[in-house]
Amino acid sequence: MKIAYLDCASGISGDMTLGALVDAGVDLAAINAGVASLGLPGVNLVAQTVKKKGFRATQVTVEHEPEHKHRHLHHIVAMIDQSQLTERQKNLAKKIFQRLAEAEAKVHNSTIEKVHFHEVGAVDSIADIVGAAIGWDLLGAQRIVASAVPTGGGFIEIAHGRCAVPAPATAELLTGVPLAASSVAQELTTPTGAAILAALVDEFGPLPAMTIDRIGYGAGQRDLDEQANVLRLLVGETTDAPGEERLWMVETNLDDVSGELIGHAATQLWDAGALDVTTTAIQMKKGRPGVTVSVLCEAAQVSAVETILFRETTTLGIRRWEVTRHKLRREKRTVDTEWGGIEGVVAWLNEDTTRFAPEFESCRQAAERHGVAVKEVFEAAQRAYRG
Repeated sequence: MKIAYLDCASGISGDMTLGALVDAGVDLAAINAGVASLGLPGVNLVAQTVKKKGFRATQVTVEHEPEHKHRHLHHIVAMIDQSQLTERQKNLAKKIFQRLAEAEAKVHNSTIEKVHFHEVGAVDSIADIVGAAIGWDLLGAQRIVASAVPTGGGFIEIAHGRCAVPAPATAELLTGVPLAASSVAQELTTPTGAAILAALVDEFGPLPAMTIDRIGYGAGQRDLDEQANVLRLLVGETTDAPGEERLWMVETNLDDVSGELIGHAATQLWDAGALDVTTTAIQMKKGRPGVTVSVLCEAAQVSAVETILFRETTTLGIRRWEVTRHKLRREKRTVDTEWGGIEGVVAWLNEDTTRFAPEFESCRQAAERHGVAVKEVFEAAQRAYRG
């Protein structure tokens, strides 16, 4: 499996990400072609080799005509939709902007439709984000891992005045992401860099087992006294089987909580992005019956999961450990039946063997519309898939 690892020792920004991707071999001309199709006048990404504290790196800058526009999310989405990007590149770019909009909306008590992009709505930031989306697609990594992220310190000036580092939107985007301590009194991680991490990284942690194929170094604009201001990107192969991913299991035992409260906590956990929530009947000390609540989640959700368990139950302690999950390749599929289209999921056991699982809610709605049993619709969907 092709894997990419972001070593964020000096934080991350949009231009650092672009520099690392280009330095690792992604074609800058292809990125420029995609960015040009957005319709922004006179935009061009230029790469040059620089040195940071004696280390060679690639620095990418965005050349563009002066402008003084602020954009909303729908302006940027429309620009992306009408571009010549591939569907995957469009989806990656929109995913990053969506995360940015959600963060900005929360810190300004607004909505994603009304939130007004300032710095990240400028031409250079749009080019950075869309260019990064194109670059990641062209890199072709099947799994992206990142180190803990330093934000830096001190104060910066933004459109809303002077604020402490990390900026409010950056901090919101990094919720659930492991942060690293840093003595650098400057902004190391920008909102754009944080949004790229939040939208694209599969997990955070140390360098995984891999065979390195190439390494890219992306330079930031500033020169730091303490260290080289570079983002390192390691690209290679891992022996992990396709479809295998690293997740976290979070558990706690309860013996003094009602079933209603456990059910409410489970709902909160699902809403927070848990991949699986189960309960198991157990016997605790002094013969008391109890329940184990087990939550499977991604690394970025561990903090939110623990917060919910502490807040919504009486637990005094939580245990957690890293696990691996092997899942089958799958895709959504709709089949035509006498009761209408039924949604479901096709899973591949191998290249020649598949199975189809109709979605219960789709079957239930069709059954209610036509006054038949859900089981009848379910069986009809499976017959339709088999042909």
